[in-house]
Amino acid sequence: MAKDLGKTSTGMQPNVAALLSYVLGVLSGIIFFIIEKENKFVRFHALQSILLFGGLFVAQLVLAFIPVIGAILMPVISIGSLILWVILMVKSYQGEKFKLPIVGDIAEKQA
Repeated sequence: MAKDLGKTSTGMQPNVAALLSYVLGVLSGIIFFIIEKENKFVRFHALQSILLFGGLFVAQLVLAFIPVIGAILMPVISIGSLILWVILMVKSYQGEKFKLPIVGDIAEKQA
């Protein structure tokens, strides 16, 4: 890996910790956001995971109560979530700070 992403308080490689923060969505994001105290790269990806997948969960919850539109949009959101999940894991493992619109900006400011 060409980039030096610094040290982590977990002892893991930063790219591995960032990837793992996406594996279980909100849950792993929370875990890595809490346990990682030093590395801004890992904290960014953990917070982006929390915000993105938490938001998508809420959106699907709301859509479940909307008869026709919900039935049409829920599969679209599910497929989009899966695609984003894979892209974010790959990009974080490659050491990239792949920032999504809105949630990426929030995560960057808070990390």
